[in-house]
Amino acid sequence: MSRGILLYAELTRYNSDGQYVHPVFFELAAKANELSQKLDNAPIYALLIGAHNLVKEFKEGFTENNIDTVYVAEDERLKDYSTEYYSKIAVDLVKEIDPEIFIIGATTQGRDLAPRISSALGTGLTADCIELDINEKGQLAATRPTFGGQLMATILCKNQPQMATVRPKVFKPLKEFIKKDTKFINKKPDIDNLEKKVTLIDFLKNPEKEDSALEDAEIIVAGGRGMKDLMGFELLKEFASLLNAKVGASRVAVEMGLASHEMQIGQTGKTVTPKIYIACGISGALQHTVGMKDSDKIIAINTDKNAPIFDIADIAIAGDVFEILPELIEMIKKNKI
Repeated sequence: MSRGILLYAELTRYNSDGQYVHPVFFELAAKANELSQKLDNAPIYALLIGAHNLVKEFKEGFTENNIDTVYVAEDERLKDYSTEYYSKIAVDLVKEIDPEIFIIGATTQGRDLAPRISSALGTGLTADCIELDINEKGQLAATRPTFGGQLMATILCKNQPQMATVRPKVFKPLKEFIKKDTKFINKKPDIDNLEKKVTLIDFLKNPEKEDSALEDAEIIVAGGRGMKDLMGFELLKEFASLLNAKVGASRVAVEMGLASHEMQIGQTGKTVTPKIYIACGISGALQHTVGMKDSDKIIAINTDKNAPIFDIADIAIAGDVFEILPELIEMIKKNKI
């Protein structure tokens, strides 16, 4: 019988005092439910770390996502994320419950925490996965882009727990809640003898980063090499503003200095799933499409009728983006579309 799947339930801040469970946890929970069925209904565990009142504040999110047991580590010293404290708690729990699989969201926090845990446990870690499955031998098959996003590699871990980090927005949360009589078990953190090397002095949101946030956008207009220069991206931004859309970019556009890294979509950028994704002057290399292929509707504009982006587009427009966008902008302004 499988020893179970452990998920890390990351708490993230929305201001200096308030926290919420990062949405990636609910995406991982949905995938864990799929994996569990392939492992003879293996139990699903979660690890929740924070200061106090965690069960009271976040209970519903676990009971509605078919989580069997949540291990809760509470201590005032855990109010802010600490690599030393959090990794020690996770390692201690893994040694106690011996899960077969341990999955963590590939967030800023998760990318710091996961390698520390895997190193301490002497196990492997497959990072930035875009797919997880169970193979015919009952092993975790973790798939991630490699060679600059040109190929996909499916990786097996010979040690246990089999660990993986998964990028946000790769999986979708459960469409319908699965109610469970979830057990909540308090674990006293054994951190008295640890030195906390980093202290959070203050928490300030970056308004520029928030304004450019792509993960929750319903409409994204993205530009690539075909936008040519900064004036091209200004045209893109004008079009996006009329649609109340966010602006994204391919890696090439970022490397050309046309957009910031915060706007980059793809294997080395962000993964997005908007209702509408409009790709302008983007050829559609795997490095980019891996980050947007699950959008509800994809509209692509490219002069090359054989561009790979057209293979995944719902609407393909073969033409000059510098002729098409101005016409669309004019039509929108005249309320014709």
